[in-house]
Formats: sequence, C-alpha cells, structure tokens
Amino acid sequence: MEILNRKAHYDYFIKDTYEAGIELKGTEIKSLRKANANINDSYARIKNNEVYLTNMYIGKYEEGNIFNHDERRERKLLLHKKEIIKIDNEVTTKRYTLIPLKIYFVRGKAKVELGVCQGKKLYDKRESIKEKDIKRREYIEY
Repeated sequence: MEILNRKAHYDYFIKDTYEAGIELKGTEIKSLRKANANINDSYARIKNNEVYLTNMYIGKYEEGNIFNHDERRERKLLLHKKEIIKIDNEVTTKRYTLIPLKIYFVRGKAKVELGVCQGKKLYDKRESIKEKDIKRREYIEY
C-alpha cells in the first residue's frame, strides 16, 4: 500500500531522494494504513536543524473519538543529522524544494520518500507531455 504524489514528476525535476521516518500520533497510523491520506499539496521545510512535513492531509480515524488528531498538522520527519545538513545546503544554495514523493510501510513503520526537486517551467511541462504521448503511441502500434 502506497500513497503517491502523482503531480510531483509533472511539476518538478527530481534531483535526489531520501527515505525518512514520520513522527505520528496513535490514530494517524491507523488512518495511513487505510490509505486515508493525501500528499499532493504538501512540502517539507527545515526549522532548527529538523525537517517538518507541512500541509499533509491524514483523515480522521472513525473509531478514534476524542483521541483523534488534527488533519493538517505539521509532522516531524526523522533523518540523520548528516542528511539534514546535506539537504539544507542544497535547498539554500541551489534553491531546490523538498517534496514528498510517496508514503509507504517498511516492517510496520511509515516512511516517506522525500525528493529534492527543482521546479519545471511551462515549456518543460509541455515537453514531458509530448514525450508521454510519443511513448503511448509507440506502445499502441506494437
């Protein structure tokens, strides 16, 4: 079970990827297991040498009653210090953006794949649409 950010490959050039853990509350993990989440409009930022995932939607858990969580709260990502320093250098010097690409489970723990990305211009997006069209036509011909 994966939650994908489909717009990421269309809107950004992905330069590098990192795997990070997510610090979650009790009912959030249950909602993630039900795939009740959305990362299309979310991004990550670095504050006080820690990485936070902003604007990620995790729906409320129906059986959670008073222990439910805020759906769009900031969630801390768990990375090694060296990785955070490397990401921070790329983001500040090269003006890249941190975008979550997908959320998945590894041995029962939720992980997020972060992409260090550079935004595409309009003509780049048109070019990627053109390439997809060509691949689709070649597939149909065979």
